[in-house]
Order: sequence, then structure tokens, then C-alpha cells
Amino acid sequence: MAALGDCARGLPYSPMIRRLPFAWGPPVKFGRAALILLASAAALAVQGCASGARKPDLNLPAAYEAPAGTADLSPKALDDWWLIFGDEELNGLEAQALKASPDVKTQIARLKEAAATRNSNILQTFPTGDLTGGASRQTTNNIGGGAANDLFPVGGVTDDDHLDFKVSWELDFFGALADARKAARADYAASRFDIEAARASLVANVADSYFQARGLAIQLDDANETLRIENDLLRSTTIKAERGLGPESDADRIAGDAAQARSQVEDLKSQQHAAARLLLILVGRGTESVENLPLAADVPDPPPLPKAVPGELLARRPDVREADEKMRSAAIRTKLAKEELFPNLTLQPALGLAKEVAPGVGVLQSALGLMFFPQEQTTTTDYWSVGVNLDQPVLDIPRLLQDAKAQGARTEEAVVAYEQAVQTAYGDAENALVELSSDETRIGVLEDGEARAKRAYDAERTRFKLGIDDITTVLSAEQTWRTDRTELTAERVQALRRAVQTYKALGGGWDYETTKTASRSP
Repeated sequence: MAALGDCARGLPYSPMIRRLPFAWGPPVKFGRAALILLASAAALAVQGCASGARKPDLNLPAAYEAPAGTADLSPKALDDWWLIFGDEELNGLEAQALKASPDVKTQIARLKEAAATRNSNILQTFPTGDLTGGASRQTTNNIGGGAANDLFPVGGVTDDDHLDFKVSWELDFFGALADARKAARADYAASRFDIEAARASLVANVADSYFQARGLAIQLDDANETLRIENDLLRSTTIKAERGLGPESDADRIAGDAAQARSQVEDLKSQQHAAARLLLILVGRGTESVENLPLAADVPDPPPLPKAVPGELLARRPDVREADEKMRSAAIRTKLAKEELFPNLTLQPALGLAKEVAPGVGVLQSALGLMFFPQEQTTTTDYWSVGVNLDQPVLDIPRLLQDAKAQGARTEEAVVAYEQAVQTAYGDAENALVELSSDETRIGVLEDGEARAKRAYDAERTRFKLGIDDITTVLSAEQTWRTDRTELTAERVQALRRAVQTYKALGGGWDYETTKTASRSP
């Protein structure tokens, strides 16, 4: 019986599966047949306990296949990673988003709903009871079968009042109700981590949209400069063509380039407006004008590559934590399904009061003897009782075993989902680190190219001032330099956006410090 006791203490119970009706009466006597049924169910339950949920495969490499980071990153810094960029405008937008964003308001409502659902499920595992009462009045009239008289009335008015308090208390012999509470808490934790994942996505989307909008502002400035250069080139080539110093086809070609530059300026204006509107909506300021959101036409340097360890993802990533809690909940519910094979014993105490007022006959002793007269009779009673109800599945055992198998399959699905979440988290983090490292290298290469193009442009300006080259050569050199500068700026913006995705992939952007618990498995 030791093995039975060890298994029974771990079997959870679902209060939503079986609720017994009140059964008032004398205590139940257990006969030989009842004991045989109890032993049979216990044997089946022990057999079911032998096939529990498997442990997930959590093998992770010791390091990422990416260049080692150089920046130390504390848990608190990763929680509020946007502060690393040192951008006051970004910090203000993140604060506004966490306070007034529609997404945040939705997540707060979801968290309240999850907490209330958890509390409701937990309360269902405790004793339940209702206070009931009633009052009635019945009038009875004689319509035949005997004549009424003053001594023995037939019919009349009867008043009946009662108040009852009945309780149902399921005895937790096998620890089932405690496990039901664990399942409710696991469901709540899964919802909490899902909400935290939404928070992490929100702050990442705000930063990504902010850097994208800043990048568009830079591109718009560069496009305006390109348009200026094209117009200057068009003016120069037109003058040459009019003076017979160059073909008119050059002017026509440059005129086409200028038209394309004007088209790009208009396109970038609309993109910048859309990016600013999206950013305002994300932070909860969707009704404001985009003019209220200043976007400087420059970007900071991307932060250095952070140091990271794959094993930290099990605790840092909210989506991994959510999958872990769902796996725990599924495993407990597998035990709940097996628990249905055990007998269920419910204690049912009750107490109550009743009062009845009805027509009757009074008796008076006098010198002449007994005298009878009509008189209302009032009866007041109270009661208490204790009952025990036993429920042992018999014919339902095959169905319950199949239900347990089905729940076991759902648990296996949850285990696989957890393993996939871990692998996805590892892949996201490694890819983000590799791409961010590549961006750092590309920025170095493009910085060198942009510096060389700038020196060439400065040299052409000097040659123009000395009268060696004409304005067309100078403008072409400036156009080349600005093209290289645009590519460098675009790469810096991409590196900033990749840094945002890296911090998110590493599990940043949510309140990890206040929800820090060890990662668990079933």
C-alpha cells in the first residue's frame, strides 16, 4: 500500500468534472462489495500512475555560434533595455506606451480576468454550501364531504416558514484538491507570461518604429539633397546644350533622373507620415497630429554586441516560461484524469429551523369537564444532520481510462510545444546576435567607403575653385558621396533595429526581476 499512497498524494482533482448532489441520511456502511470496488479502482489508478508525462529535452549548447559579445548586460538592464540607447525621446515614448497604450490596457484587463478565473477555480475546491429559506401560506376550504362546526373546524389558513443551511465538503484523502489548486495556479502563470510576452513585443515595436521613422527622416533629407543635385546638374547640362558645348540627350537623361528624385521625395514623405502615425498609435496618442512627434534626421550609434548564455533563455524568455507553465498544467490534468478512478467521499452536514402555524383545537379543563374550542397551533422545530456520500466509478472505468489516455496525449503535445519554444528561443537569439555582429562589420566597411567618397568630393570642390574641373564633375562627386552616406545611414538604422530584436530575443523588455522563479518541468 506504500506505492498506492505515494501515487495518490500526487493525483490532482478537477472540481469541474464531478459535483455530487446533497444526500441526507444516516452514515454509509461499507460492506464487502464496496471494499472490493475500492480495491479495484485503486489498482487501476496505480497502473495509470506508472505512465506519467515525460521529461522535456532541454539540451542546449554552451555558447552561441556567433562572435562573443563585449557588453555585460545585467538582468535589470535587460528589463529596460531601451535605456541603453541613451535617447530621451525614445525613453519618453516607451514610458507613454507602458502607461497609455491600448495594448497595455488590454493586457491589464486580461491579467485581471486570469486572476479572477484562478481564484474562482481555487475556491471551488473548498467546502460549498447554500443558505436557503422559504415562506408559504395555504388556505383550505371545505367544499363537501363533511360539515364544519365551531368545535372541529374543517379548512383554514396554514403558514409555513423554514431556514436551512446545507454544506458539501469533499474530503481530500488523496491530495486531489491541492493538485487542482496547483493546476489553477499554473494556468494563471501561463496567462501571466503570455501577457508579459505581449509587453515585451510592445516595447520592441515602439523602439523599432521609432528608429524606422528616424531613418525615414534621414532618407527624406538625403532625397531632398539628391533632388537639389539633380536640379543643379540639369541646369548645368541645359546651359551646355544651349551653348553647343554638350548634347541635349544629357539634359534629357538628367531631367528624367530629377523627376525620379522628386517622386522619391514624395514617397518618403508619405512613408514618414505613416510611420509617425503608427508610432503615435502604439504609445496611445493616436488622435494627435503627427506634427506633435518630432523626428530628428539622425540616429545614434548602435550599442555593442551583448554577452549572452543560451541557458538563461529558459528563465528570461516569457514565451518559454508560458510554454513551461502550460506543460505543467497539462501534466497535472493528466493526473486529474487518473484521479477519477478513485472513490470520492463527501461529508454533508446540515442544520435548519422551521415554524408552522395551522388551524387546530384547544382543550380547557373546567368544573363542567373538558371544553374544546378552535385554536391556532404553532409548531417550531430545529434540526441538524450529518451525511456521507460515496461515489465510486464502476461502469465508467473504461471511459475514464480513455479520457486519461487522451489527456496524456495532450500533455505530450504540451511537452513538444515547450521543446519547440526552447529551440525557437535559442534560434531567435543566435540569429539576432549573428545579424547584429554582421551589421557592426558592415558599418565599419561603409564608414570607410563614405569617408573616401567625402575626401573625393572635397578634392573635386578644390579643383573646381581652381578652375580645373567644371560644376558637373563636382556635383557628380557630391552625388556619389551622398549615396554612400545614405547606405551608411540605412545600415546604422538596420543595426539599431537589429539591436532591438536582439534584446527582445534575449528575453528583455518585461518585468523579469519581479517574477523571477526557477524554470520547472512536470
